[in-house]
Amino acid sequence: MSSRTYYYARVSSTEQNLDRQLEAFKAMGADDRAVITDKASGKDLERAGYQALKSTILRSGDTLVIKSLDRLSRNKSDIKGELEFFKQQGIRLKVLDLPTTLIDLPEEQSWIFDMINNILIEVLASIAEQGRITIRQRQREGIDAAKKQGKHLGRKPMLYPADWGENYLLWKEGEITANEFMRRTGLKRTTFYKLVKNYEEVDDMSE
Repeated sequence: MSSRTYYYARVSSTEQNLDRQLEAFKAMGADDRAVITDKASGKDLERAGYQALKSTILRSGDTLVIKSLDRLSRNKSDIKGELEFFKQQGIRLKVLDLPTTLIDLPEEQSWIFDMINNILIEVLASIAEQGRITIRQRQREGIDAAKKQGKHLGRKPMLYPADWGENYLLWKEGEITANEFMRRTGLKRTTFYKLVKNYEEVDDMSE
């Protein structure tokens, strides 16, 4: 039976770097040839590197190492589905930010940590998904409040790019930088920060 170890790192945009994750793998003695990376959103599982891992690289008995659960996905359902896939395929998943997944125990005692890991994974997956939902909800409420405020006060409402909401969310989650945000929305720096300030002031008022 195969017993190879592979490492998977992901960031959400080409402007971000993988250094933090790669350094963590290097500290574990990872061979560069065993590291698979993606620069793609975690909103779904359609990423070239990750799909190659699942379809052609990983075999029963192998181990996959990731830095944190949200490197697999930011969707709770997807996370749980992937964990079930690895279990069924006989592939061990180690999550560096979840130390109990790193411990090796005799077979007769492994159920203890399986139980602990299942609880922790459920909680962490829920937190990851809820954080994304909350930010999206606040973003929508903030835009609605901004429209109402501009109309009520008789001021010319500030115009946000059509893709403002999605990119604001990614920026706040640290998945893209401000420069990448500006590039995607075609905004100049001064205009960008004016919109951010206005949006966040209104958002605070709506809490």
